[in-house]
Amino acid sequence: MTLRVVVADDQALVRAGFKVLVDSESDLEVVGEAADGDEAVQVTLRTRPDVVLMDVRMPVFDGIEATRRITAAGVPTRVLILTTFDLDEYVYEGLRAGASGFLLKDTPPAQLLDGVRLVAAGEALLAPSVTRRLIEEFAHRPEPRTGANVDLSSLTDREREVLTLVARGRSNAEIANELIVGVATAKTHVSRLLMKLDARDRAQLVVAAYESGLVAPGSA
Repeated sequence: MTLRVVVADDQALVRAGFKVLVDSESDLEVVGEAADGDEAVQVTLRTRPDVVLMDVRMPVFDGIEATRRITAAGVPTRVLILTTFDLDEYVYEGLRAGASGFLLKDTPPAQLLDGVRLVAAGEALLAPSVTRRLIEEFAHRPEPRTGANVDLSSLTDREREVLTLVARGRSNAEIANELIVGVATAKTHVSRLLMKLDARDRAQLVVAAYESGLVAPGSA
């Protein structure tokens, strides 16, 4: 199956570079391009790609707002945000807007292509640096979030443990190791969390864990 990709960036040379890279793979295909946030939304709604490679800083409105509008439209498209700095101030808002992950623009080509495949499969790209940035964002907020919109009452004690580990950036294998269970069991717990919390992917689970107060900023 060929994964369909939209490239959104206000620089024509950058778009061209990503298009050549993506189209060089037999299982990937660029089906649309956009030079600003509004165009990114329109092209995505028209072509319904599997993944959008989304730049943050674009004209009309930025990649975060474009991501928010794409998510609100209910299309199954995953958004992979491309940023120049791993400590970009938009990381937190990007995750809340519905992004499935972040990659640096200078990421090695093979890693970027694997990232597209990973996000398309429903996983999330949350590097440790991104998780740290998320924690820092919460730590510096003047008012703590109340968690009013995040209800964890349906979760079992074990599911809360798993959610805590997901929020700390642990992989399924690491979760399994820490809880002394099989990897398949850890994966099942994560799947149940996604269903119970109506989350698109692990990125949204991280946001839910912090906004509910389950995980405190600065916890290891």
